[in-house]
Amino acid sequence: MNINNSAFLSNLQIQEALLGNGKVHEPSKIQQAPGQSVSFDDVLKRKLEENTKNYSSNEIRFSKHAMTRLENRNISITDTQLDRLNEGARKAGEKGIKESLVLVDELAFIVNVPNNTVVTAMDQNGNEENIFTNIDGAVIA
Repeated sequence: MNINNSAFLSNLQIQEALLGNGKVHEPSKIQQAPGQSVSFDDVLKRKLEENTKNYSSNEIRFSKHAMTRLENRNISITDTQLDRLNEGARKAGEKGIKESLVLVDELAFIVNVPNNTVVTAMDQNGNEENIFTNIDGAVIA
């Protein structure tokens, strides 16, 4: 029975579709050498390496919660402030900080450094008591 041109997908094709860019690859594009296919472990390692490279080069992201806070509090961020926020998060990561308070002008951001994600944001008036919890470091950027 020949299934190469059927609607059935191999496990490897499904792995590539899920871990890749969403495209289903032909078997000939998946093979490393004639007759030798790529293992799931190899695919996973390659994707993890790519993601690690992307995390280190990507700018900081904002969680849905942080975006809601920015919108509700009418906070806007300039390009210069965003650059300083990125730099503050980078410095926090260099010091081993996991959850950082990054202060940029009158704005305060709580950043999950390993994920490079702002989890919440406020301005000077947003936190009446000026108390920040669940952080292990702070950066003034």
